[in-house]
Amino acid sequence: MDKLRICGGRPLEGEVVIAGAKNAALPDLCAALLTAEPLTLANVPRLQDVATMLKLLAHMGVRIERGDAQPDVVTLDASRITAPEAPYDLVKTMRASVLVLGPLLARCGAARVSLPGGCAIGSRPVDQHIKGLQAMGAEIAVEHGYIVARAPAGGLRGARITTDMITVTGTENFLMAAALARGETVLENAAQEPEVVDLAELLIAMGAKIDGHGTSRIRIQGVDALHAPRAPHRIIPDRIETGTFLCAVGAAGGHARLRGARADHLDAVIDKLREAGVSVDAGDGVIDVRMSGRPRPVSFRTSEYPAFPTDMQAQMMVLGCIADGTSRVSETIFENRFMHVNELARLGAKIEVDGHTAVVHGVPRLSGATVMATDLRASASLVIAGLVADGETVVDRIYHLDRGYDRMEVKLRALGADIERVKA
Repeated sequence: MDKLRICGGRPLEGEVVIAGAKNAALPDLCAALLTAEPLTLANVPRLQDVATMLKLLAHMGVRIERGDAQPDVVTLDASRITAPEAPYDLVKTMRASVLVLGPLLARCGAARVSLPGGCAIGSRPVDQHIKGLQAMGAEIAVEHGYIVARAPAGGLRGARITTDMITVTGTENFLMAAALARGETVLENAAQEPEVVDLAELLIAMGAKIDGHGTSRIRIQGVDALHAPRAPHRIIPDRIETGTFLCAVGAAGGHARLRGARADHLDAVIDKLREAGVSVDAGDGVIDVRMSGRPRPVSFRTSEYPAFPTDMQAQMMVLGCIADGTSRVSETIFENRFMHVNELARLGAKIEVDGHTAVVHGVPRLSGATVMATDLRASASLVIAGLVADGETVVDRIYHLDRGYDRMEVKLRALGADIERVKA
């Protein structure tokens, strides 16, 4: 199992290019199932989750082209879907695999999808997906670890769907299913994340009739068929990778320029970074970040977009670990998302957890140690902590990191970090 070895204490200086968003790429790839025409996507990140999704789509019969000269451009031809199923062996590491359920039902009228896996950060039930698709007329059963679904004769029909909670992948599944359903579908309590908007814009370019994306109520008028847009659809920049590098500079100090970034997708994170004393200047597709000295303590609470994202909680907590004072972090999305706390404590962090709240007492410095990544974003927080810790830090089980970050150690090395991948 690969590891990262980090010698901390160096400020970060230089420039990095932000990759396409993992959480936009995965549903966009699934949207290829909705059309018989070849769909081309640009700015596709080179991540393990993307590789897993491409392998899953290939298993279904989708032909995939990803050139050596332009590895961020992928063309998917789903003219023949030979196996509308997602077997456990292909989806056990990635919860986003459930995103094939909606498009398979809409296009093929049937689907067999394994209950998904992924990070062990808490319950992310698929019952909302099932409830919404049943409202559209689908017959669904859970049998032997699989979701077995069939559309009614004549296909899915429009419905009003109100989920019990805001669900990003649920909203995306419903968008794709409703695009080819008969009549109008109205999504209430819809997710408003930029990745949802990106998928909706792709579907609109394919001929879907969607209104209200980016708000809590989305209307979709079903159409008979979707088509590939003339120009490749460019996936939005990854706001979580952007936020992670902003936090890295905020913790380690220095000055970095992030190219290809969207500051408007990170308002809540940037506000908290500025509160912590980090200088963040945003331009057109560029963010400059500067920091010197210890951060100020900042308290925050995670919630659905546009509030502070749960995917940035662990990274922001590292700033609190070395802040000049005490901060409080409240996690409202996932019940197990403080698993990185024990690993940060191995580096000398002083953190007390009480239920869904962590009280972080800042210390002047952290000290290097061997730590173990427990999930994707926890991995990133341990890397940031290693950048500021005295001595050597080794981060084990970085396969989590590779699921969601495009060559993070290469980009950090370009900023002057002393970091290397140690092959298993």
